[in-house]
Amino acid sequence: MLILSKTAGVFSRSPKRNVYGFLRSFSVCPGTLFPHKLVLGIETSCDDTAAAVVDEAGHVLGEAMHSQTEVHLKTGGIVPPVAQQLHRENIQRIVEETLSASSISLCDLSAIATTIKPGLALSLGVGLSFSLQLVNQFKKPFIPIHHMEAHALTIRLTNKVEFPFLVLLISGGHCLLALVRGVSDFLLLGKSLDIAPGDMLDKVARRLSLIKHPECSTMSGGKAIEHLAKQGNRFHFTINPPMQNAKNCDFSFTGLQHVTDKLIKHKEKEEGVEQGQILSSAADIAAAVQHTTACHLAKRTHRAILFCKQKKLLPPTNAVLVSFVISPASNGCIWRCCK
Repeated sequence: MLILSKTAGVFSRSPKRNVYGFLRSFSVCPGTLFPHKLVLGIETSCDDTAAAVVDEAGHVLGEAMHSQTEVHLKTGGIVPPVAQQLHRENIQRIVEETLSASSISLCDLSAIATTIKPGLALSLGVGLSFSLQLVNQFKKPFIPIHHMEAHALTIRLTNKVEFPFLVLLISGGHCLLALVRGVSDFLLLGKSLDIAPGDMLDKVARRLSLIKHPECSTMSGGKAIEHLAKQGNRFHFTINPPMQNAKNCDFSFTGLQHVTDKLIKHKEKEEGVEQGQILSSAADIAAAVQHTTACHLAKRTHRAILFCKQKKLLPPTNAVLVSFVISPASNGCIWRCCK
């Protein structure tokens, strides 16, 4: 995925503005600078346009979101220029709905926080450009957000979780294990060496042509795999988890995708089915892929837990593992396995 460093062309309205210098001109100082401590958060890193107002205690006062899922399902995946245009069409409305739901105005805000990385460059640019206009107009401090770090810390908004804790983040574009030692203190323990599990599940779903399946036509790849897997036998096909002998906490999903692709080709030839048609064994393949993916994630996470305990990076009692399965990886079975 492209990240913010590739977004220079997005800011065509202000060609002379040094965007990074503009961001650095604002400092974020907790405490006296924000007497009311109300922050507007804006997120456009991928295919959802979202905003929320949060107070200093972590309470969400109001939020709104526009999902692009139905549009991207028709193209079999996210098309960055299409996502960008949909963000442009909806971001103002989403922010207005958020402020209305919060019963505050922009003048009441203490700061504006916006995702700047990682994500799709064109999508990120829309949220950042819109936020900078608000920052400039209302003279508000700007808080740049790394959205994977934000996901890791979200649990502290809803639960009493003390530092340090272990977090597993899974999405359509990322897969990582990290020890969270503080708000800005992360120790990366493992990451995907190639593609993310959500990306792999999407590709398997497309290869199985699940968009043509009457029960899966309106589902993302991860959800379609999960739905069909419930009807299949996960032990009908043997797909071994990758990196079984690797002595680290990294992940890999490209090999799993290639093995599954070979299996599908074999079954198409065996059943006399052309590519693009639904295999009679599609449910069993979906079940096997989902099971292997969940096992791989669980085993690598277990290694991370053992490593943290050996190095005494986590408290000996009440060690906490927080797992997030983030759309478009949205697969409930994998999330339950990681719990």
